[in-house]
Amino acid sequence: MHGPASSGWLLVALCAATGAYCLLRMRSSVGEQRRAAGGEALMGFGMAAMAVPAAVFTPPPWAWPACAVVFGAAAVQALWTGRGSPHHLHHSVGAGAMAYMAVAMAASPGREHGHGGVGIPALTGLLLLYFAGYVLVTGVRLVPVAAAPERSAATGAGSPGVPGWGDRPELVLACRLSMGIAMVAMLLTM
Repeated sequence: MHGPASSGWLLVALCAATGAYCLLRMRSSVGEQRRAAGGEALMGFGMAAMAVPAAVFTPPPWAWPACAVVFGAAAVQALWTGRGSPHHLHHSVGAGAMAYMAVAMAASPGREHGHGGVGIPALTGLLLLYFAGYVLVTGVRLVPVAAAPERSAATGAGSPGVPGWGDRPELVLACRLSMGIAMVAMLLTM
């Protein structure tokens, strides 16, 4: 219960739940929200698949190169469509990190999850620093602040409506925070 398999399953559950929530966010009426949610769903489910303990399932030899290609393409797509947007740049770094981990897993002799040990230490360290910083900044952004007093709806100056639960910024931040934490955990096993 306290071994690496239990932490692996917790990581799988966290990433799969995050991916499922991101799929639901794709129903948003805001176009940019839908596009971002699609990339985040791919990351969530991909991270869940990569975190499955090796004692339960050992992927076929072609799985890691396939993951590297999929996430490499996602990184390039995020860079191309973002063109300077910080959030798209973050998506690109995340997808690139997933491609890097898949390449490291394909190159490892045992090809077991979480036992790569082959990666470039400097790149792993840079990615760890980036994602640890991202987790801290995102966590701080989730800290509640005093709400501004709402204006009366009778004066017509109030907000046009309450966003749907899929468009709530705090839920989106919590989703991104959980994926950042999962990325740190996965990089620590490299």
